[in-house]
Amino acid sequence: QVQLVESGGGLVQPGGSLRLSCAASGFIFSRYSMSWYRQAPGKERELVAGITSSGRTYYADSMKGRFTMSGDNAKNTVYLQMNSLKPEDTAVYCCNAIELGAWGRGTKVTVSA
Repeated sequence: QVQLVESGGGLVQPGGSLRLSCAASGFIFSRYSMSWYRQAPGKERELVAGITSSGRTYYADSMKGRFTMSGDNAKNTVYLQMNSLKPEDTAVYCCNAIELGAWGRGTKVTVSA
């Protein structure tokens, strides 16, 4: 079955970096678009970034220039490189296989001094 497993979250100081991974299984990874969403405590879930099956990436405005999404078809994995992290980036980050409507359970990112 379709499965998405995120990893790489943790505690980081403001200005620091983290790299999140989302390992996919159960579908032909290269044929589908993928995205990252996040949900902060008490807030709505919001789009962070996405990548189409052709490799085109797009980002929410507040993440442009700080976050980079990439994919490795050989490893069935997408990544989210997050730099210059801010306390307001604290959230649970989940990946999503858009056309399949599949979600991972998420990985928690805490940005705090």
